[in-house]
Amino acid sequence: MTAVLAAACGVLGLVIGSFLNVVIWRVPRGESIVRPGSKCPGCSTPIRPRDNIPVLSWLLLRGSCRSCGARISPRYPLVELGTAALFATLAVRLGANAALPAFLYLGAVGVALALIDIDVQRLPNSLTLPSYAVGIVLLGAAAAAGPHWWAYQRALIAMVALFAGFFLLALVYPGGMGFGDVKLSGVLGLYLGWIGWGALVVGSFAGFLLGGLYGVVLLLRRVAGRRSRIPFGPFLLLGALAGILAGQQIFHGYTSVFVH
Repeated sequence: MTAVLAAACGVLGLVIGSFLNVVIWRVPRGESIVRPGSKCPGCSTPIRPRDNIPVLSWLLLRGSCRSCGARISPRYPLVELGTAALFATLAVRLGANAALPAFLYLGAVGVALALIDIDVQRLPNSLTLPSYAVGIVLLGAAAAAGPHWWAYQRALIAMVALFAGFFLLALVYPGGMGFGDVKLSGVLGLYLGWIGWGALVVGSFAGFLLGGLYGVVLLLRRVAGRRSRIPFGPFLLLGALAGILAGQQIFHGYTSVFVH
């Protein structure tokens, strides 16, 4: 049953990943994600449905436009494959759980936010802010179906707590993160809180750890200086993913060894 669910979510991830490529390109430019349809960035020829099949079309066309031969970035199929792998992983982690749709939504919007932040060092409000409402509604529906009312209450508490903590950090050290990261933190707190307090602690800490390690690597390689800005959103999202997948186990393993 789990394998079938993972496979189905993987296929869904391929389709969603194809759409995310549109979101990642258009949202930072203030363009509609609905109209017009996808077109070649080189000759502006509309892409036919047969040339818009996730991954497969890119492989058959050898990464080129059918009309003008312009190269199409391999990032497009990589986003599709990455989203598929993420969806399948979440399906394995959560199983046939009423909360799975909420976490698949987080996975999709997380992929878009991470890549947009890498591209333009910005986390658009048009993606972050609606995620509060979507997450609260989807997890609320999961709580009602469960029932998982304590998990839902914990999620709401964690959402407020993590947002407040990041907001305070931004006030104390404004150069350390952008306010887009603060707004994202509440969304991540909501989902980590649903999993458990251990997931919240590990997921939050992992984001700072990964971002810090990346900054150290850049400094050692002299690619960036101490005042250089790096996109922090991808590391927050990776940390949250670690918290969702293994945060509870890591937290309980740590406390069982060091806390008596």
